[in-house]
Amino acid sequence: MAKIEMKTPLVEMDGDEMTRIIWQIIKDELICPYVDLKTEYYDLGLEHRDETNDQVTVDSAEATKRLGVAVKCATITPNAARVEEYGLKQMWKSPNGTIRALLDGTVFRAPIVVKGIDPVVSCWKRPITIARHAYGDVYKNSEMRIDAPGKVELVYTAADGTEHRELVHVFDGPGVVQGQHNLDASVESFARSCFEYALSTGQDLWFATKDTISKTYDHRFKDVFADIYEAEYREKFEAAGIEYFYTLIDDAVARVVKSEGGFIWACKNYDGDVMSDMLSSAFGSLAMMTSVLVSPHGYFEYEAAHGTVQRHYYKHLKGEPTSTNSVATIFAWTGALRKRGELDELPELVDFANRLEAATVHTIESGRMTGDLARITSLPNPETLGTREFILAIRETLDAEAAN
Repeated sequence: MAKIEMKTPLVEMDGDEMTRIIWQIIKDELICPYVDLKTEYYDLGLEHRDETNDQVTVDSAEATKRLGVAVKCATITPNAARVEEYGLKQMWKSPNGTIRALLDGTVFRAPIVVKGIDPVVSCWKRPITIARHAYGDVYKNSEMRIDAPGKVELVYTAADGTEHRELVHVFDGPGVVQGQHNLDASVESFARSCFEYALSTGQDLWFATKDTISKTYDHRFKDVFADIYEAEYREKFEAAGIEYFYTLIDDAVARVVKSEGGFIWACKNYDGDVMSDMLSSAFGSLAMMTSVLVSPHGYFEYEAAHGTVQRHYYKHLKGEPTSTNSVATIFAWTGALRKRGELDELPELVDFANRLEAATVHTIESGRMTGDLARITSLPNPETLGTREFILAIRETLDAEAAN
């Protein structure tokens, strides 16, 4: 069978450790045999980021602006231990944070629901989608170690030279300090992305901050959402029969675990990072969640919503068997291929992405799965497959369903 032709390349952002191994197997076994894959390749492995002084990360984001659709492997955000382990020049910032700051937009994450993998929250009947603001907060922060007594202030210097100061803290001994920022324009695009996504999917939208404590920073988010909703979306939401709901983040958490699901939960950047991992794990596995950055400028970046699976990578290096779940990484590829097909009007590419996702789900529902799922499935007598073997089983399912 002839391979599916692509018109426009994807931006391909390679990554680190076990997910880098999986990345290549997915390409070799699930994509390249069926698609004449065209990508513009960027190596975001930690060593190469260090070699280029992180310029490769910036270059990959700029390429996404040019080509419109990117697919990203999981990458390491180094801490002090990683700096020593890899002999890095410095403790480079999160590549995801860098890319999201350049592209702006909102990260939408939703669990991949499979029969036999039941949520640990028994009342959840439908997926809960996290909408995560993808700019600012701790990911673009400035921070400082305080070694001795002294005063820390926030200082704003206007263009005309006038200053406004706010006391942060008077230190009487060592400590730490952190400064965060955000932009009205980015918060506005976040709000509109969430409202539009809710309308397009017919789901209620929840938004939560801690405005009672953060009376300026978090309250600004609350006000922007409320103003845009009243001016632009209230009538549309009422006509669609869906609701916009605001509450405090702690109240939202309490409500979420008692809900039936089926709504979008909009969160600030850090909140969304934490809550998306909580939801994915509670729905079954960190490796069972889709993730896409949707930019208001028309850019899309698809990724797995988990880390680089360091423990499995060390086992792999020792030649020991691994059973690493590749589903989220597969769905990152299918999401990017589907969007590329939609934008380039290639229905056969869209159909292939849909069929590969279905084959992945059907393989698990047939009882063949990785160890993390086998430990929690309600299916009888599951077959635990190794990392490569699971991907090969998906290819077998894909070919069998195509033959039918």
